[in-house]
Amino acid sequence: MQDILSLAGANLLTPMILSFALGLAAALARSELTIPEAVAKGMSIYLLFSIGFKGGVAVADHGLDVRLGAALLAGVVLSFALPFVAFGLLKLMTRLSVTDAAAVAAHYGSISIVTFVTGSSVVQAAGLSAEGYMVAVAAAMEAPAIISALFLVQRGGGQAERLDAELWREILLNGSIVLLVGSFLIGMLTGQQGMARIEAFIVAPFQGVLCLFLLDMGLVAGRGMRGARGVMTPGVLLFGLLMPVVGAGIGLAAGMALGLSTGGVALMMVLAGSASYIAVPAAMRVALPDANPSVYLTLSLGVTFPFNLVIGIPAWVAVAQAVGG
Repeated sequence: MQDILSLAGANLLTPMILSFALGLAAALARSELTIPEAVAKGMSIYLLFSIGFKGGVAVADHGLDVRLGAALLAGVVLSFALPFVAFGLLKLMTRLSVTDAAAVAAHYGSISIVTFVTGSSVVQAAGLSAEGYMVAVAAAMEAPAIISALFLVQRGGGQAERLDAELWREILLNGSIVLLVGSFLIGMLTGQQGMARIEAFIVAPFQGVLCLFLLDMGLVAGRGMRGARGVMTPGVLLFGLLMPVVGAGIGLAAGMALGLSTGGVALMMVLAGSASYIAVPAAMRVALPDANPSVYLTLSLGVTFPFNLVIGIPAWVAVAQAVGG
């Protein structure tokens, strides 16, 4: 345990996580610090393209095999199953309605791509390498949780929209998914030759751009925490801190069963312990219009996201290092 704590402390003191902490502290202190929305959008596009392209190049080097298929299948199964775990915890710990609980559960079955990008950087900073196809696993884990949430609502007697063309469009054509999968395919098709052409653009600036992006995310999360105190009961808050730990534990078991590298196990924990705050909220507006956005957005972005960046990711990487030797 002492080794895990010391490793987590070392992984915590990275420029990326400290940049997020700076933004969070500034927002909570009501500082006027801000990053223009267009700049933040541009940085998110750059980060998604970069991580997707590098993952595609890694898969081109590795080749398509059974391990890739098994990892993708495991990601889909986790995304389907985690909402049921989250829903059960919510019914035990809170008094949320079936609709609100299902909407929250969907966020915790899906993933946060920003958390994944940050986790990838922390893994790299710790001197670890991970399977390039983990980017594809992240993309595969975005949508299945939404279907699970609709099943939970319908089983519980709540009101949910049907899976029509509009909802599928929200799920499958979400901008972050299109960019991540598209850049992944470009990297896989062009391989090392493509990497050599744009390496100076997508490798060297990546860490600095991520620091500024996480500074902005800290500001966003801090403002959300300030404005949502009325909807956060103790049980709801506790769920937002407990579910990432439960999800990461399930991700650890899945990563070990798949035989992933130490870095790959860490990223599987990061994915399973994260919560969506981009793709799923957009789908919930269409699929579960009666759900309260103040609950699911505050939990995913204002509670779980900061927890994962400040405590979760360093801890998951440390656990993976301790377990993997």
